[in-house]
This record gives sequence, structure tokens and C-alpha cells, in this order.
Amino acid sequence: MIQDSTSKTKMTFERENIRRMTGYTPGEQPDVADVVKLNTNENPYPPAGAVIEALRGIDAEALRRYPPATARPFREIAARVHGLSPENVIATNGGDELLRMTITTFVDPHQPVGVAEPSYSLYPVLAAIHDCPVVRVPLNADWSIPSDFAKRMNDEGAKLVILVNPHAPSGRLTSIDQLACIAADLDGVLLIDEAYVDFVDPEVNHDAVQLVKQYENVLLLRTLSKGYSLAGLRFGYGMGSVSLIHPMLTKTKDSYNVDVVAQRLAEAALKSRGEAAKTWTAVRTERKRLTERLNALGFSCPESQSNFVLARMSESAEAGARRLYESLKELNIFVRYFDQDRLRDKLRITIGRPEENDALLHALEELL
Repeated sequence: MIQDSTSKTKMTFERENIRRMTGYTPGEQPDVADVVKLNTNENPYPPAGAVIEALRGIDAEALRRYPPATARPFREIAARVHGLSPENVIATNGGDELLRMTITTFVDPHQPVGVAEPSYSLYPVLAAIHDCPVVRVPLNADWSIPSDFAKRMNDEGAKLVILVNPHAPSGRLTSIDQLACIAADLDGVLLIDEAYVDFVDPEVNHDAVQLVKQYENVLLLRTLSKGYSLAGLRFGYGMGSVSLIHPMLTKTKDSYNVDVVAQRLAEAALKSRGEAAKTWTAVRTERKRLTERLNALGFSCPESQSNFVLARMSESAEAGARRLYESLKELNIFVRYFDQDRLRDKLRITIGRPEENDALLHALEELL
């Protein structure tokens, strides 16, 4: 029971675990267009031309009818791209739906969900919604995963472990060999969140899809939000063994979870990987330049394989990270500040177009 300002008793109908929890805090979305927006890891370049043409080609008749319930045409395209079967693929309403569905499908309430710390702040929120405790294993000082990570998760009884790779917010890439060792040793499901994998340097030759073929307990998350410039579409997909995909596809997903517009555009996007890949190259080029310039200004940036960098304030900087974040915001330049352990002296900066990155660098030169 809660009291309002008129002292009348009001009922609260929330479950107790929902009442206790704190919800997810998204990055700021400014209402004005004239800003340098480097805070939510969007691709700064437009989607492929074929995606725009597919959008123009959707007629009213397609909107009148329900979409394909399992997004079979998209799953067939994704399977060809990744060398899998359509039965190894599930389409979701953004990558976040796959996260929620995985917890719902494979974890009982009150069973632990494991994460590395720090990481994507939505993971513990989704666990709390399902009334699951969270096992948090701190990353090493260089943002690498501890060698006893799987053992610690097993000792705590984690039924699902979620790792984002490349890591957010540092951009560090965990090798396929280490991921394979974790998968082999882990008693539960290993969900590898590959939201940023498209921006990994090609010479690294990083392909986690092989883990899906080797391990029954590995589930990969992919999204079109970052690499394909479709954050506004909310379309993601998962890849895993049939034993992981089938129960989600036939039991725990919403009846028509991905609308017809999203399906058509997602199909066009995957068919246009070559055009999307040009934006990945452009982002990698700017990532290298921005990192070098930030280091020259006195920041410390670990090597990133994502579309952002994590810039640590130097010891001699007069302004703290929070103050610098606020000062940049006053100039209509948005970056991300996290008020949490190990991140309070750092800013996460999305890689923008060259002119956006130049505006940021010029502002930093003035403010510092």
C-alpha cells in the first residue's frame, strides 16, 4: 500500500521484485537535430540503398495481413550468410528481445544469471524482471575475462551467462579460443552478445559462428542496429543449436514478434552486406584516427574493436569526466558518462563521421 498527497490509500499491483528493482536507463536522445550525437553507438552512415528501396516497395496489402510468423524468408537468408540451417536462426524484435527470451526459456525464477562486470546494464534489469539473482564476476584491469570465469559461474549455479563481445564499454575483443574454453567448461547456456562484431578488424579473422556448430550451449546475438544502420528498425536475430532455437521459436516468442516492415528491410539489409561493409571500414578508419588524437590530448584509450572508444581522463586533467561530459553537452555534443565503479573517470565516445569527430576534438581542445 502507498499513500498519495491527499492521504487516500492507493493500491500498488506490481510484483514485489518489480517494485524493488531499478529500470534500464537508455542513452539520451536529443529532440533537436543540430547536435553531434556520439552517445548511443549508432552507425553514423545511412543504411544500404536496397533497404530504402525495400521500404518504398511495401504496399498497404502487406500491412493488412499478419507477417510470416517465424520470419522464415529472413532466417533462410541469414542461414546462407552464416553457413547454417534456418533451424539454427531466430528473428527477434531487436537484440533485447532475444536476451529476454533466453532468460524466460532457460532460467527458472530465482536461478542465477551470470554477467561480467562492468557490462551492458540491461542484462541485470532483465534478470531482475524474471526474479533472478545476478552473479557478477569483475573483469581484469585490462578488461579481459578472468581465466577461472566459467568455474566461478558454475560454483554459483548460473544457468545462463551473458558476455558482450566486443566488450561494452571498453571495446576489447575476447578471442574465439577463450570463448570456446568458457563454453566447454560452462554448465549452463553461454549467450555471446555480438552487437558490435561487424566493426572488428578483418585481419583478426574473428568468427564465432563456428562455436554454434561445436557447442550445444552457445547462443549468438546479432543486431542490425549497429552494423547495418538500422537502430530505429529494432531487428535482431539469434544463432544457436536447434536445442536452443526451437523452444524459443515455437514456444516463448510472441506470436508475431517481428512486423512485416522490419522483416522486409532486414532481408534487404543482409542481402546488401557489401554496401554495409563499406560503412564498417569507414568507422574503423575513424576509430583509429580518433583514438590517436584522444591519446595525444592526454586521454588513455584501450584498443577497441567496436564502433566506440572508452577514453580515460589523464591524471593531470583539470576537469573530471562527469564535468567534461556536462560541458560537451552544453555545446550540443553528446557522449556517454557512466556513474558506476571503474567508469567514473571515463567517457564512452561513439565513432561519428569525420566532421563530427573533428567537432568533438576541437571542443575537447578548448575545454581541456
